[in-house]
Amino acid sequence: MKYLIMMYPNAEVMDALSEEERNAVFQGHGEFMAKIKETGEFVGTVALGGADDSSVVRVRGGVPAVTDGPYAESKELMGGYYVIEVKDRDRAHEVAAMIPDAAVEGLGIEVRPIIFSEDASA
Repeated sequence: MKYLIMMYPNAEVMDALSEEERNAVFQGHGEFMAKIKETGEFVGTVALGGADDSSVVRVRGGVPAVTDGPYAESKELMGGYYVIEVKDRDRAHEVAAMIPDAAVEGLGIEVRPIIFSEDASA
């Protein structure tokens, strides 16, 4: 079963970390990816640009209107995600717990099953 594991980096939380702690989180992602690639559970990952660079498109009366983003007013916006393929939900939670952000006070990792996906390269 495939799962989407989403990270929501809160700028206030990240800014409160020391440079050493922030670097450990960032470097930990490389170690995390190496581990799940070894197990064959890694499908892919994406790191997103900042919410300040986002835009929202709405079509009203057939006319697209573009406004500055983000879509929702929130302190926690998705900053990136991993797609994994594991045997079950419990394993998805185990994998999510390996992500360095999960160990940072004030941050968490959201895990959702993927019920449909299509490979764009096919």
